[in-house]
Amino acid sequence: MDPQWDDSVPIYRQLRDRVVAMILEGALKEGDPLPSVRSVAAEFRLNPLTVLKGYQQLVDEQLVEKRRGLGMFVSAGASKALMKDERQRFLEEEWPKVYATIQRLGLSASELLQGGAAAPGTPWPSTPGAAKDDTSN
Repeated sequence: MDPQWDDSVPIYRQLRDRVVAMILEGALKEGDPLPSVRSVAAEFRLNPLTVLKGYQQLVDEQLVEKRRGLGMFVSAGASKALMKDERQRFLEEEWPKVYATIQRLGLSASELLQGGAAAPGTPWPSTPGAAKDDTSN
């Protein structure tokens, strides 16, 4: 199944954001391997360099660590650091827009709670345990 890519955001950034979401949701825990660059590239029909760039961004943010010859793994403390950062980003960037929409539409708290939808699933390779990353040196 092909994911829907947002043309306004680079694909490597969208991949990075999917890994972040998986960490926050607990689908990837500290020490878990990320799917290999090759498996992600094959499943989503992407250039492996695009996948590697998304993964490298996670390494640069110290959310993921490279293990030579083994692949990439979720770093210790990644979930806690992400939760703090993502909460702050949400409160500063997203919430003001959401709140303005709620006010504009005149929605009540009970309407919001009744209308709450289940979080959508995050598409990802079906074999997250495939840790070996063929681009590691």
